[in-house]
Amino acid sequence: MKRILITGKNSYIGNSFEERMKETGEKYLIDKISLKDNSWKEQDFSRYDVIFHVAGIAHADVSKASEETKKLYYKVNCDLAEETAKKYKNDLNGKVGQFIYMSSIIVYGIESNLTKKRVITSETEPRPSNFYGDSKLKAEKKLRPLEEDNFKVVILRPPMIYGKGSKGNFPALIQIANKFSIFPAIRNERSMLFIGNLCVYVKQIIDEENFGLFFPQNNEHVSTVEIVKTIAKAQNKQIHTVSYFNWLIKLLSFFPGKIGNLVNKAFGSLVYEHNETNSDFFKFEDTIVQSIGDKHL
Repeated sequence: MKRILITGKNSYIGNSFEERMKETGEKYLIDKISLKDNSWKEQDFSRYDVIFHVAGIAHADVSKASEETKKLYYKVNCDLAEETAKKYKNDLNGKVGQFIYMSSIIVYGIESNLTKKRVITSETEPRPSNFYGDSKLKAEKKLRPLEEDNFKVVILRPPMIYGKGSKGNFPALIQIANKFSIFPAIRNERSMLFIGNLCVYVKQIIDEENFGLFFPQNNEHVSTVEIVKTIAKAQNKQIHTVSYFNWLIKLLSFFPGKIGNLVNKAFGSLVYEHNETNSDFFKFEDTIVQSIGDKHL
């Protein structure tokens, strides 16, 4: 039996992981804790085999963030992670433990380009383009030196995570699928990660007592148009793809400022290199069905 502590009591990832683990029918004891006040510092972490650290801040509007907001990101995403890991290691006092930190693909920067496929490999050097990505990367650099034979540190750098009730870009794609009947037939590629697949992945890491740097992603790379069409199909709607305006979209991708950034973000290609597939992962179409409700394809 594994005892697991999730830091981040109301986090989307933490709650999803707890629910999925209960569904396995296997014996795991899972507790959740909030790190918003200092009461957690009085608790004994030595009784846990694993700490899954998902407490953090994401989805920043970097263009409007104040200096105070930036400092908060570093405090929560970086300093708090280091403090939690150090307390866990100290409480273990030589016993074996595993600390899992949720980083992000954002450590490589947010740049994607419609005209050039960007592929990230295990050798790609992280280069954050904003304070959110930098706060995650700095946390990684503080956590790695803590690793020893008895203290296993796991760093996860997932791409966009989506699922039922998720925030970020995925709800916007659902709205697009609901509102429009035509969509540009531009074939880009994106790495994504369904929340259910992330839960499977983390469970495997815990069961195998792994450590190191990991790049979880769905088994499939998908295009933006494929995502929108699959969402529509799952809701018994139909979207027609047209190529008439592709030239205009490609032209807009070269515009400086907000317009070019939005076009490249929507239609650029950004993927992790595919080195393996996970036989326990849900197929892409099934993940969309689970993400938007109970309707079937």
